[in-house]
Amino acid sequence: MSKRVCMYVRVSTTKQTVENQIQVLREYSDRCGYVVTQIYSDNGISGSKGRQDRPGLDQMLKDGVQRKFEMVLVWSVDRLGRSVSHLVEVMNELNELKIDLYFNQQSIDTSTSSGRMIFGIFGCISEMERSLISERVTAGLQRAVIIVSRFLY
Repeated sequence: MSKRVCMYVRVSTTKQTVENQIQVLREYSDRCGYVVTQIYSDNGISGSKGRQDRPGLDQMLKDGVQRKFEMVLVWSVDRLGRSVSHLVEVMNELNELKIDLYFNQQSIDTSTSSGRMIFGIFGCISEMERSLISERVTAGLQRAVIIVSRFLY
C-alpha cells in the first residue's frame, strides 16, 4: 500500500505562485510512489504568522489529527515557518501524531534516522531559545527593580 501524503505550500505575496512548489513536490511523490491526498495552501501569507492566521496550515493540522495522511511534503523549511518557535510547534504537533515531514530543498525526511536527528536538533534549538528568552525577561525584571528602588530611597 502506498504512503498517503499531503503537500503544504505557501507564498508570502499574492504576486507569487505556489505552482513551482507543487510541481517539484508532485515529481518527488511520483518518484516515491506516494498518493497525494490533499494540497494545503496559504497564498499571500507570511511564514512568520502563526497557525491561527494561516488557514491552509490550520486545516492541514486538523486533518492530521484525523489521520488523512502519513507524511507532509514541503518545498522548503521556510515555507512551513519563518520563526523557530512556530516551526517547532508545528513539527512537534506532527511528530506527536506520528506524521513524518519531508523538506525538499534541505533533503530532510523525518521518516529516516538522519531526518529524526535533524528534527531533534530543531527541538534543542527551540528549547534553548525559550531558555534565553526566560533569562532575558528575568534579567530585565531585576534591572527594573533596581531602577525603581533607586527612585524610592
